[in-house]
Order: sequence, then C-alpha cells, then structure tokens
Amino acid sequence: MLLLENKVIIVTGATSGIGAAAAVEAARQGAKVVAASRRADRGEEVVARIRAEGGEALFVRTDVTKDDEIEALVASALRAYGRLDGAFNNAGIPGPVGTLEQISADDYRALLAANLDSIFVSMKHEIRAMKETGGGSIVNCSSILGTVGGPSFSPYVTAKHGVLGLTKAAAIDYAASGIRVNAVQPGPVSTEIWGHVKNSDPIYQAIIAGTVMGRAASSEEVARPVVFLLSDWASYITGTSLLVDGGYTIR
Repeated sequence: MLLLENKVIIVTGATSGIGAAAAVEAARQGAKVVAASRRADRGEEVVARIRAEGGEALFVRTDVTKDDEIEALVASALRAYGRLDGAFNNAGIPGPVGTLEQISADDYRALLAANLDSIFVSMKHEIRAMKETGGGSIVNCSSILGTVGGPSFSPYVTAKHGVLGLTKAAAIDYAASGIRVNAVQPGPVSTEIWGHVKNSDPIYQAIIAGTVMGRAASSEEVARPVVFLLSDWASYITGTSLLVDGGYTIR
C-alpha cells in the first residue's frame, strides 16, 4: 500500500531541493501533487518528472509572500481535485547574512514575510479546505536553527523558531477538526538554498562538523520523513518537530 494513495497534497517551494524531492516522493507514494513556486519553468519540469513516472501533478505559480496567491493556490487544488488532504509548507529564502547591526530592518521583515508569515497565511487557507472534508495533515519546514542559534543568521533563526511555535499552536487549535500539524527541522542539506553558505568554507564546514554523521543530507533524506508525517502512518503525531539533522543538535 502506498503511503499517500489518492491524497491531494500541496507542496510549496516545489521547484528545487527539499520541495522538489518532496513533491516527487509524495507522487511516488500515490499522492496527487499540487506543486507551487514562483518559478514556472522549473515547476513544469517537476510536474513533467512526476508524470513521466506515472504520477499525477499540476503546477500553480505562487509567490507565498502574497496572500491572494496563497488563497488562489488552495482554490486551484480544490478546483482540480475537489479536496485537500495535506500540505508541505516549504517555501522560503536564506535571507541576509551578518550580525544584527549589519542587517537592515527591511531585509529582516522580508525574510519573516517569506519564511514565517507565509506559513501562517498558508495554514489559514489549507485548514479551511481540510475542515470541509474531515481533516488532513500539514508539515511546516523549520530548521535546526529553530532549535539552536547560529552566528550571523538572526532573521533566519527568528523565523525558524517562529515556525515551531506556530506549528504547536495550530496543532492544539485544530486537533478536534482532525487536522495534524507538525514540522521538520533539516540540518545541512545539499540544496541551492545552502549555496551562499557553502561558498563560505568556515561556516559551512563548521555546520558539517557539527553533525555526528559528518556530512550533509540529500534532499530525499528530508523528503521521506515529510511524506511519513503527511501520511496516516503518523496518525497519532501532532504538534511535534522531527529533527532531520544528522545528529547536529545532540551534541
């Protein structure tokens, strides 16, 4: 039996890295995937890959910093498939690097809009849709920097801590509606979003050295736990965060 058979799943930030891997893996597990991102060309590539493997998917161009586009994304899923069973709120940006004094207030607010506010708005619309059909599962993407601090990443750390708080609050509010809300916290992953760090060897190597496994994860190694949390195999799990960090936070 496939873990997500016939479930309708939205994946934001679905055109690269963890998001693309999650979209593909969800489809392999039987989901009808609604892939969302700002990059239409890459979105269609992900959808084409899913269809080439025999899966079902559609792409909806979405800027998650725009509330009306998030609303339209959920509406598109309902229009195409008649229901919404799950969502992986993954879209985000790496944001500015520097000390708090060096980062502008505008850059700080822009990162929170993309990485935290967008999840709040996404869940509002996703939850409304899920309540219509008796429940569902939401997975929000946080980070190891939602548990620990990190030098020169204060806006990112703030947003990812906030994602965990939002996840817990929503899990409490909507358990009675049959909606589970969880988070994943990736450590270092070999994706484009880490590119700006990877080029700064001392920072990147320190992050890798901080894991007990001594390496970065692949996108698929994060996507599979996401699929598990979206599935009925995780039916008694809500309000938690799953660290997928190679042991970074156990030291």
